[in-house]
Amino acid sequence: MIIDIKPTRKIVILGLEKRDPENIGFCAITFGATRLFWAEGYLLCLEVYEKSIEYEIERGEFYISQLCYASFPKYSRILEIEKGAQIPIVNVSDMRLYREIIKAIRLESKDNILLTS
Repeated sequence: MIIDIKPTRKIVILGLEKRDPENIGFCAITFGATRLFWAEGYLLCLEVYEKSIEYEIERGEFYISQLCYASFPKYSRILEIEKGAQIPIVNVSDMRLYREIIKAIRLESKDNILLTS
């Protein structure tokens, strides 16, 4: 038996937006997302199209069409939006892919702060 482990070489984020957690949660629910992600103090919602999986398999590149994030210091398994509307949150802090995404968000945020100051 041969097993090849081919980690994703490159992640391309086409749209990146900082939002309030409640807005991310409401958008995710209305969009039909089944969960949000939490890593290193950030809440994440990723929009990924099926074609992205093909590119990842063929080229080792993973495309995220839209990524919304919010500061969310304390992990919680559920985000309560309003009047009983909830969406689960998965703790992905131990996954390299998400740690690298957070690193990129922090870099991007830092650059934007420097540019607008």
